Amino acid sequence: MSTDTSNLPPSKKKKSRVSVEDVSIREDENPTPTEEEEEDTPVGPSNKRKRIPKVQGNVHLTLFDTVKGNGKQIPRAVKNWVEKYEKTPQSAMVELLMMLFEVCGAKYPLTEKDLDETPVDKVVVSLVVELSEKGEVVDYLSSKQKDFKNFKVNLLSFWDNLVVECQNGPLLDKVLFEKCMDYVIELSNSPPRVFRQVASLIGLQLVTSFITVAKMLGSQRETTQRQLTTEIKKRKEGPRVDSLRKRLRMTQENIDVVEKMMDRLFKGLFMHRCRDVDPIIRMSSIQSLGVWVLSYPSLFLQYSYLKYLGWTLNDKNAGVRKCSILALQNLYEVDDNVPSLGLFTERFSNRMIELADDIDVSVSVCAIGLLKQLLRQQLLSDEDLNAPLYDLVIDEPPEIRRAIGALVNDHLIAQKFSTLKGDENDSSDVHLGKLLQILREFSTDPILITYVIIDDVWDYMKAMKDWKYIVSMLLDEEPGKDFMDVDATNLVRLLHASAKKAVGERIVPATHNRKQHYNKAQKEALNNNRRDITLAMMNNYPKLLLKFIADKDKVSPLVEIILSMNIELYSLKREEQNFEKVLQFTKEAFFKHGEKEPLRSCVKALSFCSTESQGELQDCVHTKLKELEDELITKLKSAIKQVEGGDEDYSLLVNLKRLYELHLAKFVPIETLYEEFVRFLEGNRNMNEKVVCFLLLNMFMHVSWCLRSIIEEESISQKSLDSLLSKRTTLFKQLEFFLDTHSKSGRDGSYGRQLSCRVCCILAEMWFMFRKSNYASSKLEGLGFCPDLPMVQKFWALCEQQLNSSEETEDNEVNQEYIEETNKEAIMVAASKLVASDAVPK
Repeated sequence: MSTDTSNLPPSKKKKSRVSVEDVSIREDENPTPTEEEEEDTPVGPSNKRKRIPKVQGNVHLTLFDTVKGNGKQIPRAVKNWVEKYEKTPQSAMVELLMMLFEVCGAKYPLTEKDLDETPVDKVVVSLVVELSEKGEVVDYLSSKQKDFKNFKVNLLSFWDNLVVECQNGPLLDKVLFEKCMDYVIELSNSPPRVFRQVASLIGLQLVTSFITVAKMLGSQRETTQRQLTTEIKKRKEGPRVDSLRKRLRMTQENIDVVEKMMDRLFKGLFMHRCRDVDPIIRMSSIQSLGVWVLSYPSLFLQYSYLKYLGWTLNDKNAGVRKCSILALQNLYEVDDNVPSLGLFTERFSNRMIELADDIDVSVSVCAIGLLKQLLRQQLLSDEDLNAPLYDLVIDEPPEIRRAIGALVNDHLIAQKFSTLKGDENDSSDVHLGKLLQILREFSTDPILITYVIIDDVWDYMKAMKDWKYIVSMLLDEEPGKDFMDVDATNLVRLLHASAKKAVGERIVPATHNRKQHYNKAQKEALNNNRRDITLAMMNNYPKLLLKFIADKDKVSPLVEIILSMNIELYSLKREEQNFEKVLQFTKEAFFKHGEKEPLRSCVKALSFCSTESQGELQDCVHTKLKELEDELITKLKSAIKQVEGGDEDYSLLVNLKRLYELHLAKFVPIETLYEEFVRFLEGNRNMNEKVVCFLLLNMFMHVSWCLRSIIEEESISQKSLDSLLSKRTTLFKQLEFFLDTHSKSGRDGSYGRQLSCRVCCILAEMWFMFRKSNYASSKLEGLGFCPDLPMVQKFWALCEQQLNSSEETEDNEVNQEYIEETNKEAIMVAASKLVASDAVPK
């Protein structure tokens, strides 16, 4: 007895050769497939005979030519062959078997005498020997020739038509199909792959077609039984009763004959081919078994058949595992099947759960769909599922996250599979409460995970679009005892993320950079969502900002909600006062916080309002921005004086960060402040390096904005050019000071890593921005600049030091603000730009 090795690791790809000495069945070897996988679902026969088209062209087509053609001639050809078989069975059977050999890619001079005298296995061995001597395989299934485009479909259709055509005659004579099955089984167990592929397809299709006949006979049996029962009630005995009993007995005998043929093919073909070395054959077998169990449960819905579906859940080929999962999905979907699936579920439910985290994404998605069916049928408990379920919610592939999102919503939030169902479970209150309970489970990296989970569930959870109710929950001054501060934070993030999602924005970074495109209907839906959000938020938005303005965890997502609103509606609804309150509270939040995220969110919100508003609303935004700039400049001047007077530098650092975030979005007029920065730098060389970083950054940003304004001017004034060159020279002087200081102090340097990285990046950007090639042969040629070689060498020495720093150093700084602007990647990109653009001497 051979050992099943279908789940062993794949071997290297080799061309298969047929050995003359070895004609044994080799289904237990399992190398890596070399053919392209494809769907092999058998053709389901029709109960009714279709209109038989007329044969066009040559009326002497062979059966092989009929299969090779366009398929329209198959019903007529099958009918003609059956008529021939009824007249000369031996000759017709030889013709049919010759066609069987030919579709396998071989030819054998079979005679009527061979049917009785030559054993089947001897004929198949001769075919294998011929194939070995010929040295090549004619594989019609994989052929790219136009003539064989529909070969597989036509082949299955031929045998299906043959079974249906013979159902009232040769099918039950225990001669024709017994001989056909002998050859089909023997060919399916032969070494040549193409023989096994074609014979397996035919054998599997025969079972599918037999099922159609058995179901028709079963329907006849039920009709006869009803007639017999009715007749017995009228009269106990009589010719009519005897006739019905005889018909019932004959119908049952015919069903038994057909089921025996199914059983023979199952044992002789399927049980071997579901472990074949070729994954395509294994997939065909499992797909067919799934169809059989679903369409003929009276025979196949038993553990002795179902266990093959369970075993192939462990197949090494992803396509085979997927076929098994899809077959099981269809079975569990039918409620009447569930009682018979008890033992199977008990044996294989753990493996089904494991497959939700399969290495293949498509298998994982299908397995999650299967788990939904098991939950719907109450075949899995929460203890079985919850632990791995939470892990999959934050899985990286978006397809898995979408599938698990649907499962989380149905099972944990909406509880569609719960035995306790009622209207109270459908309310936004209940659904949001359960979602917040899930979000509370994640303590590590809560922001990212929260947005990932919301993205997973958003499409399936209507409560997330209940903007008014979410706002009312946040404004509730007496929330329930179970509603904690972390829940309020998650609810604010949920409101922000849901609003972004509703207007077509991504809340989780995509794995690609492709722009999202929407058709007219989709754009209209997104605009309607934006309108609904605005109307729901308009009156209560200022109240939310006022309530949470001091909370750094909540203020950032809360301020950004306005990016998902329609600003124009404030004017149309005469709600200008509420709009002005929103601006005022956003400005207050800007000065109340000093962290990067709240500052950036406030600037983003004000910039959006400035761009999207019109008329009086836009004037209001510009006024608030001017007030913000003036107040910020005043605070900076005051902070500089305080530091020079001996006070702490916290206020200066925070306001420099605010200025930097504002600089990233718009031009800020700081001409007088620029000179203050220079004077302060030169007079305080030993100050906090973070303060130095932001002083240099703001000087660089100001120079960049000045350069941009000159480039965009139609007429360039000499005064503007002189001012820019002066500021540029001053900034270069400050940067060179830190380069020289590092060079003189040796490899260890006298400044921290953050300042060294900032100096490298700002210098590189300045050299790149003012490279001579940018302004050659133009009115701005005087702006061109190229550093001398000693300066470049000092720059590169500082870059080398940072690039050679240990990974441990970067790991210690990973949670610092702006780390993405001061890590090794930032330095490498900056230096690479200089080399690629020839901005510095090589």
